[in-house]
Amino acid sequence: MDLLDKAMRGDIADLDSITLAKLYDYDIYELGNAAYSIRESYFDRKVFFNINRHINPTNICADVCKFCAFSASRKNPNPYSMSIDEVVNLCVNAYKNGAKEVHIVAAHHPTHEYQHYLDMFRAVKDSVPHIHVKAMGAAEIDYLTRKFNLPLEQVINDLIESGVDSLPGGGAEIFDEKVRKTLCHGKANAERWLEIHKAWHKLGKMSNATMLFGHIEERHHRIDHMLRLREIQTSLKQANNKQGGFNAFIPLLYQRDNNFLKAKEAPSAQEILKTMAIARILLQNIPHLKAYWASLSFNLAIVSQEFGADDMDGTIEYESIQSAAGAKSRNGVSKEEMIYQIKDADFIPVERDSLYNELQSYKEVS
Repeated sequence: MDLLDKAMRGDIADLDSITLAKLYDYDIYELGNAAYSIRESYFDRKVFFNINRHINPTNICADVCKFCAFSASRKNPNPYSMSIDEVVNLCVNAYKNGAKEVHIVAAHHPTHEYQHYLDMFRAVKDSVPHIHVKAMGAAEIDYLTRKFNLPLEQVINDLIESGVDSLPGGGAEIFDEKVRKTLCHGKANAERWLEIHKAWHKLGKMSNATMLFGHIEERHHRIDHMLRLREIQTSLKQANNKQGGFNAFIPLLYQRDNNFLKAKEAPSAQEILKTMAIARILLQNIPHLKAYWASLSFNLAIVSQEFGADDMDGTIEYESIQSAAGAKSRNGVSKEEMIYQIKDADFIPVERDSLYNELQSYKEVS
């Protein structure tokens, strides 16, 4: 059977990442049509987005990841750390501006106490109880377990009790151990990242999963990354029922400015779109494929909807991590612009909440 046909059928248990990387040899339109047929069967012409606010409470970090332009270093000599009140004020203002979600991730601060994190999330929920708190990447959770010598189950339960609703999925980078050692040696390894998300899902909670690509990895490393996520995903039914699992897979394009990673040239648009399409084909048990516009650029994120993606992320309001490395995303995008661009591409804009419950369709809205 043809390799693409086998992948479309999900008949890949006997295939390794080297073999599946040959999917990249297919014509881009053949891959795109295959991926689009899956997204169409799931969501027709809908493109999801949400009204959200990204908040990064500190850039002071105990780790030194070579790809990172956000953390305070020689490349970014502007350390900062927000108070809990400052974080809460940003959340309150975002809620007043219509945000349904706050996305809170930060550096691994070397001196914050454990209670600081719990107090911060409680303060946010006390001030804006109806906002969804998507916070704490698996690497941050791992850092807390190591720094404070706490069992994973306790940290997860404490975060949930203090108001964290879902995990954003950052820190996955690339799971291949050799590549990961170059990218982010000292941060949570692949096995630990996957363990944390499995533990989160076991409690019936939802998360996302990312992959950083376009740096020093090879194609088969991306495939290996996807296969590891595919393996630990609960099931498509369980995820769609919001009963635990990955909501979305998010390929993040590496940004080249202001960091210490000596990467090869940036991947072409065709390489990026093939990666999106292959992700949709291989990860049919993860409901959504997000074309994160802050990483890809808005135009390429729109085009990605024809190659299997069904989501753009959100309005963001203010973005620090991708923009620190050169992305044009610092000031977010307005809801009106989001809707206009999606409709102009002949898709149906659908505002969602953090768990992909549909809030409003703009199909008939001018």
